[in-house]
Amino acid sequence: MLDLTYETPSPKIISGARQDWELVIGMEVHAQVSSKSKLFSGASTRFGSEPNSNVAFVDAGMPGMLPVINEFCVAQAVRTGLGLKAEIHLNSAFDRKNYFYPDLPQGYQISQLYHPIVGEGEVLVEMGDGTARTVRIERIHLEQDAGKSIHDMDPAMSFVDLNRTGVALMEIVSRPDIRGPEEAAAYVSKLRLIMLYLGTCDGNMQNGNLRADVNVSICQPGAYEKYRETGDFSHLGTRCEIKNMNSLRFIQAAIEYEARRQIAIVEGGGTVVQETRLYDPDRGETRSMRSKEEAHDYRYFPDPDLLPLEIEQAWVDEIAANLPELPDAKKARFMGEYGLSDYDASVLTTDLDAAQYFEDVVAAAGDGKLAANWVINELFGRLKKEEHDIAASPVSPAQLGGIITLIKSGDISGKIAKDLFEIVYTEGGDPAEIVEARGLKQVTDTGEIEKAVDEIIEANPAQVEKAQANPKLAGWFVGQVMKATGGKANPKAVNEIVTAKLGL
Repeated sequence: MLDLTYETPSPKIISGARQDWELVIGMEVHAQVSSKSKLFSGASTRFGSEPNSNVAFVDAGMPGMLPVINEFCVAQAVRTGLGLKAEIHLNSAFDRKNYFYPDLPQGYQISQLYHPIVGEGEVLVEMGDGTARTVRIERIHLEQDAGKSIHDMDPAMSFVDLNRTGVALMEIVSRPDIRGPEEAAAYVSKLRLIMLYLGTCDGNMQNGNLRADVNVSICQPGAYEKYRETGDFSHLGTRCEIKNMNSLRFIQAAIEYEARRQIAIVEGGGTVVQETRLYDPDRGETRSMRSKEEAHDYRYFPDPDLLPLEIEQAWVDEIAANLPELPDAKKARFMGEYGLSDYDASVLTTDLDAAQYFEDVVAAAGDGKLAANWVINELFGRLKKEEHDIAASPVSPAQLGGIITLIKSGDISGKIAKDLFEIVYTEGGDPAEIVEARGLKQVTDTGEIEKAVDEIIEANPAQVEKAQANPKLAGWFVGQVMKATGGKANPKAVNEIVTAKLGL
């Protein structure tokens, strides 16, 4: 657990024409369960397959076809709930949510309204300014995804791909605890990171595997605190839902636009209508999609084809015992075990592969701080410039660990290390062997360094007088010696000898 001392971030304040307003945001994040087969059928979930090739009879709504629960998907939902410190319900049930869409062959969606599998939890959302907020999770329920309607293949017809139909989704519903666009994006990012660590969702927003419905409302300053004290939603403004957001940047832009739209309505004497809206990234605005449905509009009732789901506490305990180290715990360990700063630990733990790479470097080099510096500044910087991720790094942890070991032993200087890193990055090879073969080893022979210092001093008497009058100028001699030795002289030894020779 992180021992957090951060202050709670201030809510986002938006100035209207007449007064200031605060934002209140709740989110429903739809996370596709990482599973090879669907929630109620054995059909594949592989992305990019030929349209309508991953469809079982039950997915297609064929008469007489009965759903069969996928135990692995249930385990993934439990694992996610445990990762969010949430209550796991040993008894849950599936309901039918009735509505018609061309890409929903059954005419209903199997979901969990009344008895979700996961109850209340929380997510710690850290902002870039060192502040943090706990966002409460209301529930997580399992449900089927719908298919995909395609409208841009023919000017006169629409097409339907049912490959996604029946794929398992976890709908993660938050309380309206999010107070600004940046915080909303940070919340989704943190959820995504936790699920990546857990292996329960791949977090691919581009493919639609992680999508968010964003509920936005405005309120007068202080109204949110009254809601938190009383639980009375009437203190908050009428919310509008922005549907199917699959980009962190678009989530922020949509919230900003929607908040200003609602402020303009209210300050103009109008009333915000509760509705579902879509965000148009080309226009940078939201537009009405449909009036907001309530639960009774969907005619929910218990699914007659599925028995209530009963799981044993021992099974939940077994899943809990095998959870991986999660981002907050890993960050705390990196700070405590390796002495890393909050920033460095955050950078290294925002990607599971990067965190493992760093630990492998530490295992090879035995110096956490130096390893963090090289991984973050040299390796990540180079990879970002070339638009590669850590999996594509041409420098292995063992190679980078070898470079750091050479620095620690004094065999190479920091400058030579950067040259060596470039060689390893572009050509490969064992760092120690490269140093020997190319004569890159640092000069530590004080006699040789002293000879170079004497030659520089003798050739520059005027500079000697200046340095003796202003000791800060002694650095010029250090630079000249390093240049004369091709950067191979031990900088510490050079500094000491120059200082002694100049009588400083």
